[in-house]
This record gives sequence, C-alpha cells and structure tokens, in this order.
Amino acid sequence: MTEPIAILDQVSYMYPRSVEPVLRDISLEVYRGEFLGLIGPTGAGKSTLCLTFNGIVPQFFGGRFFGSVTVAGLDTLEHPISHLAAHVGAVFEDPETQLIATSVENEIAFALENLRVPREEIAARIPRVLQAVRLEGTEKKHPHELSGGQKQRLAIAAALAVQPSLLILDEPTSQLDPVGSQEVFATVHELNKELGMTIIMASHAAEEMAEYADRLVLLSHGVIEAIGTPDQLYAEIEKLEHHGLRPPQVARTFYLIHQANRLPHPAPVRLKEGIAGLHSLAQSCRIIPPDHLPPPNVHEGTPLLSVKNLKHVYSDGTEALHGVSLDIHEGEYVLIIGQNGAGKSTLVKHFLKLLEPTEGIVTVGGIDTRQLTMSDLARRIGYVAQNPDNQIFNASVVEEVSFALRNLGYPKAEVEARVRETLTAMGLWEQRDQHPLSLPKGDRARVVIAAILAMKPEIIIFDEPTTGQDFQGARYILDISRELHRMGKTVIVITHHLYLMPEYAERVIVMGKGTILLDAPIRMAYHQVELLRSTFLSPPQAVSLAQELTRWDGRDFPLLTPEEVAACFSCSQDRGDR
Repeated sequence: MTEPIAILDQVSYMYPRSVEPVLRDISLEVYRGEFLGLIGPTGAGKSTLCLTFNGIVPQFFGGRFFGSVTVAGLDTLEHPISHLAAHVGAVFEDPETQLIATSVENEIAFALENLRVPREEIAARIPRVLQAVRLEGTEKKHPHELSGGQKQRLAIAAALAVQPSLLILDEPTSQLDPVGSQEVFATVHELNKELGMTIIMASHAAEEMAEYADRLVLLSHGVIEAIGTPDQLYAEIEKLEHHGLRPPQVARTFYLIHQANRLPHPAPVRLKEGIAGLHSLAQSCRIIPPDHLPPPNVHEGTPLLSVKNLKHVYSDGTEALHGVSLDIHEGEYVLIIGQNGAGKSTLVKHFLKLLEPTEGIVTVGGIDTRQLTMSDLARRIGYVAQNPDNQIFNASVVEEVSFALRNLGYPKAEVEARVRETLTAMGLWEQRDQHPLSLPKGDRARVVIAAILAMKPEIIIFDEPTTGQDFQGARYILDISRELHRMGKTVIVITHHLYLMPEYAERVIVMGKGTILLDAPIRMAYHQVELLRSTFLSPPQAVSLAQELTRWDGRDFPLLTPEEVAACFSCSQDRGDR
C-alpha cells in the first residue's frame, strides 16, 4: 500500500444526550488510491464513522469526541467543515436529499461557487465530471428528470467537481433499483481504478463489495471487529452471521459444502471464482441431483384479485400499463419484480383504487373496484409502505392500531377486542401505551402491520419492504409476511432483492415496460436468467451456480439457495463416482 491519506487514532464519539458512545477507540489508516469498504449491521456506527472524515462529526453535531482524525494532512478538529469539503467529497443514501439546483450543471456548480472557484474553471470542470460519471448531454435537465441511478451519479459528480482527495459514500445504492445500483458501482469502480480516487463506501451489498473493495472494515457496536480483504472477511461466515451480516451467496455455498464434507480449503467469495470452484469439486465429489424439492402450490377457484386487459395512461400521455391480465387467488404469496418504471407501482395503485383503469377492469372478490369505495377496499386490502414510519401519526400504539376502526364507525367493544387480539398476535400488547416512534424500527413496522391486521384484510401488500434495510431488518419484515401468509392471508411483495425471497414467495410476476413478461412459480422464474437480465435484474448467485451445475452435469438443477446447491455435493472416498 501507499502512504495513508487518512488516519484515525483512537477515535471515540458520543452524540449529545446519548448515554452510549457510537464509536469506540477506532484506529484506522486509509491508503491513497484504495477502495475501503465499511460493513456492519444497522447501528454499528458506519454512518457516524463516515462523517468523521469531513469534520461533520463532531463540528456540526457536537457531543463528546476523543482521539484525532487527519485527512490529507489536516486535523478535522482544527479546520472548518468548509475547508475540509475541498478535500473530502460525500455522497449519502438518498440522492433526493442531496440535489437542490434546477439543472444538472447548476447542481455541479453550486459547491464550486461556494468555494469561490473562478467562473471559467467551473465551466471547464462541469463537462469533465459529467464525463467521469457518464452523464454527458444532461447538463440542462432538471435533476428530477433523471432516474434514481442518474441522480446518485449526479451527486457523485457534484462531489467530484471540488476535486477531493477522498470520496465517502454512505449506502449509496440502498434506495436504488438494480439498474441504478449497477450504474453507481460501475462509476465508483472506474473512479477508483482509472482515476486513482480513494473511496470509502459503507454498504450492505455483499456481492458488490466482494467484487470491488480492496479491504473491508467490519464494525459492530462502534468497535472495529476485523479488517482484511474481501477474501478474508467474507470467508469468515460464522463471524459475519454472528454480527447479523449476510455473506455473498458464493461464500456461503462453499462454506456449507466444506462444512458438510470436512474440506479444509477457504471459500471463494466471488461468482467467477465460485464457478471455477464448482468445476474443481465436481472432479472429486459425487454430484447428486435434487429429488426432494417441493412442488409449486396450485391455487384454484375464483380469483380474489383479478386484472383483465388493464391499460393506464397518465395525464402527460405516458402509457404506464398495457395489456396486463392476472389472477391472484386466496392464500397465495406473490412476488412482483422489475426495474423502476416497469409498472409495478402503477399496477398496485389500481388494486387500491388510487388509480382507475384507462381501459380494462380490476376486481376484488369479484366486484369491479369502480363500484367500491376506498373504505370498502381498506377492509379487504392492507398496504405497508416502503417506510412504515410514514404511516404512523398517533401518539400511542393503541391509538394507532384503533384509528382506522374508529373512523369507520366500528362499535367500541369490537374495536377494543380487535386491537387486543392484533397487538397480542404481533407481540406488542406490552407496548400498547408507548409512542410508536419511540419503539425500535422493527417494532414500528409491526405497529403499522398491526393497524392493517385489525381491519382483517384478505390481502396484504408490502411495497419495497427491504429497501434501506440491513439483512436482519429485511428478514424481520419478511418473516412477518410469512407469519401472515401462514394465517391464511394473501401476500403480495414488491422488491428488488431477489436473493431474499426463495424462503417466502411461491409465485413471481416479472414486469417490464408496462406489461407482464413472465408469471411463473419462483423456481421456474428465477431460472429464466436471460429474461431477468433483459429487465436488468440479476438472479441470486446460488441460481448462477445451479445453472453452472446443469451445464456441466447435463441434469436439471432448479435450485434457489446456497443450502440447496451445497446439498448436491457428496465428497466421500468414492472420488469421481457420479
């Protein structure tokens, strides 16, 4: 490694009025030109650590700060944030909160003008940074006209324009669809490898961090638990899972194979190496095709929710849906996937009567939704938004859960009975008098779901419930969805995180360009790799490994998870016996 560009020496920090430090005795050197990844569960201190590099912690937040941070030779306690901003660029989780100007070029110019860069130099820098992030030709566009990935790349361009020594990115892809995420990682990789930019990125995207990072720092409860290369840290599956982290699926697959067969060599952590590892294992192990995979559930009878030849054209002329037909039956668990703009949200808004068809028909329980009121639909369909906090507006859990029932005129005794039943079922009865927003994030989601369940709906829709969540948070909400499904509810989930869903969903609807491209059981849908890639969706790594087994072996391996792939290997003394 070259010389350090940033040095943290025994840094500890406590926010004002906090009773516990969020960073504890952090010592770390960041080297010029490296891509350093920060990994750890939500609450580990990653975002706070990011903010120490540009002086926002502690200069903006205050609190108690110990130790020292030096960036490009500058002590962050001795130089103002405005001075440090010329050396440290920062890009945060939600691009919407970072963009303030009325055009792309004005967005880039804003920081430069505040740093009193001469007008001629600003004009020269704008095309250079737009080229670096591949946004040429967008100079005059309003930022809101850009896609999510383009907005985040614009935020990166604005940070690059000040020519920083160090670029900090805090979960820059967690709010993006797969297209936007790929765009951002590709851009950051180019900046790092081709321009030599030093990168520090906090991210839950295990597969991408394994691919692009030079080193990883594992944080937990404000403490550095480990530092090493992706090969080193992502191979420590038990340590990662102890801290609630998800390893890359390749790494977990080979860990399970090695554990079951007592093989000593370390696990690969990248897909290319994993495929090579499969070929190596296949030379010495028996490959056993799966014979115990559960058949897909078949739901018959009258559909609970039906869409026929649905078309929707927005007032500006955009045709968001065309020719959409589908039936969803009672008790199904359906996954709807597709990139942003595919029509997913427009379709779901028709279920809720937030939009009405331009052509076609939507029925719930056999009744045309145009004949139903919003309150009628609220009794039959519950909706959980991407951020459940946005649905909370009462001062206690009891008031939140009873609100809709009271407003719909249910008798007081029935309201009380339903609230008690629902809060007990969701494990929230002891918290009934607390303010919902005072509860942990997972419990706040349960409050919203309890308010919906109290209405006794037949269908519950989860809209992007895993976005912005770490692995534990995502699993927490999806486990609730599974509980509801087992209770007989019909569950519909919209998400970009395909790797999470094999344990939950039965059926997958793939949308693209306003229509349904595929409607199939999940085991079939996930193996339509070319179709998924045509919509910029990537199947989980376990599916890619299973497809490689099929190509190599000739038999069918319709597998979805690391556990299923690992179960196909028996590495006994009968070498090569297939």
